[in-house]
Amino acid sequence: MTTAREIHLASRPQGWPTPDDFRTVETTLPDPGPDQVLVRNTYMSVDPYMRGRMNDVKSYVPPFRLDAVMDGGAVGEVVASGTPDLAVGDTVLHQAGWRTHALLPAAAVRRVDVSQVPASAYLGALGMPGMTAYVGLTRIAEMKEGETVFISGAAGAVGSAAGQMAKQLGAAKVIGSAGGPEKCAWLTDELGFDVALDYKAAPIGKQLREHAPVDVYFDNVGGDHLEAAIFAMADFGRIAACGAIAEYNAEAPSPGPRNMMMFVSKRLTLRGFIVTDHGDAASEFYQRAGGWVADGSLTWRETVVDGIDNAVDAFLGLHRGDNTGKMLVRL
Repeated sequence: MTTAREIHLASRPQGWPTPDDFRTVETTLPDPGPDQVLVRNTYMSVDPYMRGRMNDVKSYVPPFRLDAVMDGGAVGEVVASGTPDLAVGDTVLHQAGWRTHALLPAAAVRRVDVSQVPASAYLGALGMPGMTAYVGLTRIAEMKEGETVFISGAAGAVGSAAGQMAKQLGAAKVIGSAGGPEKCAWLTDELGFDVALDYKAAPIGKQLREHAPVDVYFDNVGGDHLEAAIFAMADFGRIAACGAIAEYNAEAPSPGPRNMMMFVSKRLTLRGFIVTDHGDAASEFYQRAGGWVADGSLTWRETVVDGIDNAVDAFLGLHRGDNTGKMLVRL
């Protein structure tokens, strides 16, 4: 038997979650049976979409259950195996995060190569955030060479990958928004963004107008950023709506953009997407992203919080914008 610790959802948050909405529980796991593996998690991901799963509403992914362990992306080491396909010591990617150990069907994990990149990269640039950036640019916005691209939340895991990928795909100008001068400097000095707008320093709409017209907007934020982008879009511009983190903890719906009529006058397209609908893009993504990592044109940064006891703090910090790059919990 293996002792494990896991985080349960104790109550459904109203507005901003608090630590009282979660509970740490100790449990025991048996040795794996046939076609099972026991994994000791080394890193788990906290992601913005998890906030929506704390609400008891129908969505594209089922809500977390009360008084049950939550889940999400994680990487770990196989410590016991009931299948010849996975050996003790293998590093695997799976969806049983928010716990120190997981007993899983072998089919629910994927072995990953950590000879060239750290395991944590498969939760960021080479994982769901990176593929989200790639799908949003290539399939949803159908970005073309020579275009101007604006990315909100550009210092996060998805946004930072999207900006670098846009440059590799031939964008003439990549603009990113982020909160604070340090994050903005990271975008331009290290990631190759042409312009970084500090939304904390001045209204984003006023700043973005100086760089219009924008052909493609990759939206991670919603709210005032979406409204600003609509004003700045070129005729026939395309918006890939990935998320709206500005709205996730609101207790009541915020008013929508006040300039929706511009969708008609500018003939704009807005399309929301969920990356899990595009599994057929995975091989293409891994091939291209792997090449970009190998030649140094796709890099990343991680904000790491240590310990399962601090996982909730990491999740709350993500929504406050405490992270630069991918927010991870090291277990």
